[in-house]
Amino acid sequence: MTAAAPRTTASTRAAVRIDGVDAARGIALIGMFVAHVAPAAATIDANELIALADDRPRLLFALTAGIGLGLISGAVRPVRDRGERGTLRRQIAIRAVLLIALGVLVVAMLRPLVFVILDVYGVAFLVMLPLLFLPARVAMVLGTVLLTMTPAITAIAARDPQTVELADGPLGLLATWFLVGAYPVIIWIPVMLIGLGMARAGVASPRVVHWSALIAVAVASVTLPLARLLPDPGEETLDPSTAAWAAPVRASLETLGNTAVGVVVVAATVALTALARPAARQVARTALSPITAMGAMPLTIYTAHLVVIAASKRRVDGVVTDDSWPLVIGLVVGSMVFAWLWQHYIGRGPLEMLLRWASGRSRPEAQEPARGPDRP
Repeated sequence: MTAAAPRTTASTRAAVRIDGVDAARGIALIGMFVAHVAPAAATIDANELIALADDRPRLLFALTAGIGLGLISGAVRPVRDRGERGTLRRQIAIRAVLLIALGVLVVAMLRPLVFVILDVYGVAFLVMLPLLFLPARVAMVLGTVLLTMTPAITAIAARDPQTVELADGPLGLLATWFLVGAYPVIIWIPVMLIGLGMARAGVASPRVVHWSALIAVAVASVTLPLARLLPDPGEETLDPSTAAWAAPVRASLETLGNTAVGVVVVAATVALTALARPAARQVARTALSPITAMGAMPLTIYTAHLVVIAASKRRVDGVVTDDSWPLVIGLVVGSMVFAWLWQHYIGRGPLEMLLRWASGRSRPEAQEPARGPDRP
């Protein structure tokens, strides 16, 4: 007679890891490093190239966050049991609260010269809880529809004196989280819904990779050039009435296009690491392995980079700065080496292990007693 197999529950079910998704998340982290500490370039073209790292990495990060939520909740076969769904939502809620606390603590103690995403990330997780088990098509369509509107809403709010004043008042933190901050939750949620839908549809399946890449290329090819044709709201000489409509329209078009670029990145990394021919797949996995390792422990890498750049603050010509190309290179290379070695010899990232334990996902459940006749 053999013992019954342990029952698989929300606490013990292992999340599916897809190298291509982790690689895309690692690319997003590198983009954030560039956005945070790359110094201004000497030419306008170079500055525009660096500026690409300002918005696209954060949207790619939100997209992979949505995919991650889809994977831990069952991917193409979502959790059906109501009790297990409740357990999973509770675990994600605990993680969210801890991320909010960590973000507030980092800002209060380190005072980095960059906007911190940790607390916003936690708030977005809480908002996503009732949406966690939407079907694939519903999640993707809802996310896309919302993404045509929410960037415009934040652009209007940022230009509204009353909303800006609200951000400085008692409800300032809520206004910053949802409307006028660098990472407004009302933009993150639609992007995360698109990622959730991709996970539900089977983010690593050839069909999903093919069609998501094709549609995303089409969307980016239309929205990004169209956005550049519109008046730039940042121009001081622009008529205020023109800027009033150009800002929201341009914001929605750019966000749609940049999110589509993120979908293409995910499709490309998944195709290279999972769907290519065996020889090419092995080369891609090996070449991307340091970046993939970074993406497998985003909380550890992101928090560590905040510590590093906070310690790198210095005064230049009377201005406090942390910008430095050597720092960018050091962050990228150092993060890849640390993440690869830690994953190779230890496994899950240190903060990821701590968060997993605190939320209860790593605690073993009691085994279900054997029932009926003996089973192998």
